[in-house]
Amino acid sequence: MKATKTAIILLVLIYAFLWVLEINGVTSLLTPLAIPLILGVMIAGGVALDRYLGVKPHKPKWNDADDEMEK
Repeated sequence: MKATKTAIILLVLIYAFLWVLEINGVTSLLTPLAIPLILGVMIAGGVALDRYLGVKPHKPKWNDADDEMEK
């Protein structure tokens, strides 16, 4: 678990450093840096809309034909 947290913190720091480079004039980084932010906003908006509409999350049901044959 400690390695996972360390990796997440490292990736966030690298991402922030790339944004600093973008702000200081490296214009070719704008599109690749904006994509994760846009996806995050879209996903958060979808989850918020589901909660607002009262849609409850459900557990996925896996119906594998292979699993039934092994039993």
